Parts: sequence; C-alpha cells; structure tokens
Amino acid sequence: MKELDPILHSQLRLAVMSILMNVDEADFVYLKEKTESTAGNLSVQLDKLSNAGYITVTKGFVGKKTRTTCQVTEQGRTAFEQYVEALKDYLNL
Repeated sequence: MKELDPILHSQLRLAVMSILMNVDEADFVYLKEKTESTAGNLSVQLDKLSNAGYITVTKGFVGKKTRTTCQVTEQGRTAFEQYVEALKDYLNL
C-alpha cells in the first residue's frame, strides 16, 4: 500500500488543502473561519504547507489592513490527489 503523505495527514492541513482544491484562492480569515482554527495554529500549518511547496502564501494590503491569501500549487494538487488515491487503497474503494 502507498504511504500516506505526512504533510497532508494532519487534520488542519488536510482541511486547508481540501478547501484550496475547490477555490482559486482563499484568504486567511476565510480559512480560519472554515476550519474553526486559531490564528496561531493556522499560521503554523500554512507555513508547513508552504515550505513543502503545496501552497503559495501571498501577503498584501487592502487599504491599511493586511491580507494573506493562499493558493494550491500544482505540486500541492498532485500531492493531494495522490493522498486521496492512497486513502482509497486503504479503504479498498
């Protein structure tokens, strides 16, 4: 059986990737609300996904407020799809 990707095999990272697979981009506030996570925990998990090359994180400003947006990369898309296939193998689907 295929090994499950340890980067994606975290509840919060998997939730973030699941959201990003279905949108062009998502901002930090949206991800925080959808995952019901704390800002600190979400930041750490986004860093891990970014360092793995699975997402890009862009920081900018809207007026005087900072805005952080995330997008899944092609590498992240492939990793997520492989993760889902590995899960199907485990579940005999």
